[in-house]
Amino acid sequence: MSNQLIFCFCVLPADRCCSGTIKIRTAAAMDASAQSGGAGGDATARKPAPKRKAGKKARKAKKARVSQPAFTIQQGEDMLLYISNTSSQSEGLLWTSRRKKVLKAKLLKNQKKKKKTVCPKSRLERKAVKEEEDNRFPEEDRWGQLLPEEVLVNIFQMLVVQDGAVPFLCRVSRVCRLWNAAAATLTLWRKVAVSQCWIQPARGQTEKTSNRIKETFTWLAQNRFSQLRDFTLCHWATSVDFALETVSEFCPHLRSVHLSYCRGMTGSGLRSLGLHSRTLQRLNLQHSEFQVEGLVDFLEEHGKQIRQMLFTRSHRNDKVLAAIAKGFCPDLELLEVNKKLDSKDTELSVCFQSLQKACPKLKIFRMFNIQIQHKAMRKRDESEAGFPLLDEFCIANTEYSYITDQVLRDVLFGSTRLRVLDLRGSTRITTFGLAQLPCSKLECLFWGQYFTKNIGFTSVKKNLQLLMEKWGPTLQQLDITNQPFTEADLEVALTFLTQVAEADTLLSLNLSGTKITAQALRPVIEQMTALGYLNLSSCRNLPRGVKKIYRSQEEIRELLANLH
Repeated sequence: MSNQLIFCFCVLPADRCCSGTIKIRTAAAMDASAQSGGAGGDATARKPAPKRKAGKKARKAKKARVSQPAFTIQQGEDMLLYISNTSSQSEGLLWTSRRKKVLKAKLLKNQKKKKKTVCPKSRLERKAVKEEEDNRFPEEDRWGQLLPEEVLVNIFQMLVVQDGAVPFLCRVSRVCRLWNAAAATLTLWRKVAVSQCWIQPARGQTEKTSNRIKETFTWLAQNRFSQLRDFTLCHWATSVDFALETVSEFCPHLRSVHLSYCRGMTGSGLRSLGLHSRTLQRLNLQHSEFQVEGLVDFLEEHGKQIRQMLFTRSHRNDKVLAAIAKGFCPDLELLEVNKKLDSKDTELSVCFQSLQKACPKLKIFRMFNIQIQHKAMRKRDESEAGFPLLDEFCIANTEYSYITDQVLRDVLFGSTRLRVLDLRGSTRITTFGLAQLPCSKLECLFWGQYFTKNIGFTSVKKNLQLLMEKWGPTLQQLDITNQPFTEADLEVALTFLTQVAEADTLLSLNLSGTKITAQALRPVIEQMTALGYLNLSSCRNLPRGVKKIYRSQEEIRELLANLH
């Protein structure tokens, strides 16, 4: 029954209204009067309590539980309003004892105990019930059971490429049998990176923990790494030789080994790589400590199979570069040497003539934050070809450079296929020296100055249009940060660039710290529609509000509107 509001209008005599005393009967009294007939209200009055005998203590009178009325009464000017608070007129008026509720609960509990015990179902019956329940649920609720294993393997493959095989595959293999079988697919374990995740940071490794690590690693190598191609070991301070020996023994297809921030590698692990890993081509030892003599012995015996060599330079491992210059790695295609940020050994003598003769197949040469001192042994012969296959030449640093125009020509005289030239920090290089290089299809030129001290700066550089004339049709990225070109020289060079380059050629332009003007910049933005990166920070000749970095074509279009 819906909630109702009951209004009772009682017109009282004037003499009773003026007395100031209004009596309202409770619900219990109303029920009692209803049972007695309703008319004889005075006859049903309570009898007076009998007098207690002398000598007997008076018992404390028990307070009767009075139910809360299920209505409210409000007084108006000439009437009383009776408003019901319940869904019906009679609901909630009578008080129910708590003892009855307790007895009812015990009765229900005893009835449950008296039920007959059911015998457990047999295995066949349980299987039939399970099949019936499975058929009752729709297929979309059982996708994990109906999904083909090949589809699940493809999904895992995409996640492995993004997050790596470890620990992702180790975790999903514990979900169910289907996922375990899919995660055990050997093609998913071709690229694995293992970090030191068994112990907490800044805590030593106990013998028990070391044994657990070795057991886990051995199990993975025996059961998962048979198709391993690329292996990375991160932040291992102990057991590096054990890991290399285990991987080389159980991974016959190993091609790349990367040790990142590891310590303790000796000649034992390298000898195991040379003995078992006949397909090893890439060795990356950057930011890791290793035994130099053991690495030199490895390159002397097995350097013919190495195609890519990367390591961090220090005064102790200069012997590695000397071993490469001796011809231990004749098929080397990539050579990258960097320096620790806190290292003070920055200068390095390099004989490029020996490297040209020892590594004729070199395609990528990189040296970061190293001050190269060119060591010329003899004059160049006409039969020497230099680096004929060189694709990228990088000698970037943030301090100063000894490289001059003559040294650059001696290094790149035979590099006609060069596409990327990174000379950041080379203050002694001029536009005339760059224009004489034999490469005619350069795509990326990084020539910015990124250090605060003006060490080796020339007064003013000029003739930037020579580079635009030589590489303008193919140039995709140009960086001349903080180069001291004049306003007129920059305007002539960029105007020439818009004439020789196509609209979709230039993709990135860094003019930070230069004297570029809005008049010289406007034609470049209008014509180069594919330009997606433009750095104009610290350009003093530009108006306020536009000296910042633009990282999309939409932002560059807005800049064009502001320059008009």
